[in-house]
Amino acid sequence: MTQTPRPGRRAFLTRSAAGGLAATGFGLAPRALIAATDTPGSDPGPARKGGTLVASWGGLEPQALFVPGGGGSSPFQTSTKILERLLRLDADLKFQPALALSLTPAADFRSYTIKLREGVTWHDGAPFTSADVVYNALQHWKPISAGIALKSLTDATATDPHTVVLTFNAPVPEFFLKSTLAGQFQLLLPKHLYDGKDIITNPLNNTPVGTGPWKYGKWVRGSHVEYLRNDAYWNAGMPYLDKLVIRWWGDPASRGAALETGELGLAYSSPVPARDIDRLVKTGKVVVDTRGYQNTAWTVTVEFNQRREIVKRREVRQAILHAIDRQFIVDTIYYGRGKPAIAPIFSSNPLFFTEDVPRYPFDPKKAAALLDAAGLPVKDGKRFTVNLLAAAWFEENAKLGQYLKQALEDVGIAVKLDSVDRATALKRIYGDYDYDIAVSNFTSPLELVPTVTQFFTTDGIVKGAAFRNATGYSSPEMDGIVAKLAVETAPEARRALAAEFAKLASTDVPLVPLVEIQAFTLAGKKVRNFTTSANVQGETLADVWLQP
Repeated sequence: MTQTPRPGRRAFLTRSAAGGLAATGFGLAPRALIAATDTPGSDPGPARKGGTLVASWGGLEPQALFVPGGGGSSPFQTSTKILERLLRLDADLKFQPALALSLTPAADFRSYTIKLREGVTWHDGAPFTSADVVYNALQHWKPISAGIALKSLTDATATDPHTVVLTFNAPVPEFFLKSTLAGQFQLLLPKHLYDGKDIITNPLNNTPVGTGPWKYGKWVRGSHVEYLRNDAYWNAGMPYLDKLVIRWWGDPASRGAALETGELGLAYSSPVPARDIDRLVKTGKVVVDTRGYQNTAWTVTVEFNQRREIVKRREVRQAILHAIDRQFIVDTIYYGRGKPAIAPIFSSNPLFFTEDVPRYPFDPKKAAALLDAAGLPVKDGKRFTVNLLAAAWFEENAKLGQYLKQALEDVGIAVKLDSVDRATALKRIYGDYDYDIAVSNFTSPLELVPTVTQFFTTDGIVKGAAFRNATGYSSPEMDGIVAKLAVETAPEARRALAAEFAKLASTDVPLVPLVEIQAFTLAGKKVRNFTTSANVQGETLADVWLQP
């Protein structure tokens, strides 16, 4: 049916019925929001070997198969089939060993001893040892990928071929360090191939050599990347598949069609618009699963450039937020698969979520009154003009840009809207700072530092670095809160600091999550065991198998 507009806004999209988000409990099996007609994508029966799986996701081809320090979800998905981490966080939100068997803190939390798995080899046959971990800790993670997460790391020492001691100049919380080492960016690179070379520009980033279940095969630009089975993988018997292909489709409709025909077997991270889910499931060929996103909760954001004269004023940003109907966005753009965001810490985070933050309910009259009070009355038909940039790497972002243009115009703000492709958006938002207000996205892990906090801290301002502090917001108070959060080892005290962070971020509002997006995975009914971790984007797919 057609969405009826609320007062002061024009309807421009259609609405369909859908569900909301499921709550999760830390340490408990998370509940998935799966339609009654869906079949879960895992099977307790015996796994079978063989076959080729074609996988994809809800975005486009990456700029490189591995991007040091991040680069977004696309290179994270392509690299984690080849490169591994020390730890992984499973679907029950428990840390499990990967290349590290254990991680033990000292009594003062200023050092940690890491015991490594033995008998692991790189894809070129060289042994994986403690020297590789030392190299990555000091040359890769600390200076490039971990940001302030490893700011206090002073040394990494190999005490034997399979033991490493990390030393810090300040206490490091155990959950914080484990989350960092199990996080998106702390992948392990082979020292013997990278040492003495620039990690960021190394050509191996396009043909990675790792320890994972899959070896690099070939990359057909504009189409797909092929992975070959690693017959010497340390986890004997895996991977179950003979071959893996990650392929990119340029538009969601093509992905949906490929799922229907069976050409595409597995698609992560909301690969089609939410409106298409029910139709695909009703074909009987596709299942939907919302598990596996606890440690990578998706949101869509508005970001206010602090370098621009009008939106750098806090009272203006707060007024603008009252002009935005978040529930309308959920219902109309996301077809009910999500919920209005309350703060940068999402309600799905059982460790740190708090409701005790300033809120900005939809109230166009209040928005107009606040703008009047800020000395910005309507003159000649408008108050002022903003350049609104929508990063249209998702269809929903482009639609949100259209809605925001309407909503802001309804309170007298003229809008110049640009919906741009991925490369242009990354450059304009994070490189050139060429916007007043931007529509973007980020994924939030359970641990706030640094992935979430770096959007608000001064040291998160790194020109050209994607998905960090592009707004230019800088607050000594915020920097102090985050600095304490990074070293506090007592869980209750960390929760209190997280609440302070959320309250200040929701008061100053340089960047505002609008919707907690319900991410989902679609798969062919024969694909089994495709959700085993808390971040499906980084699944190795070693234990996925195909039912005959």
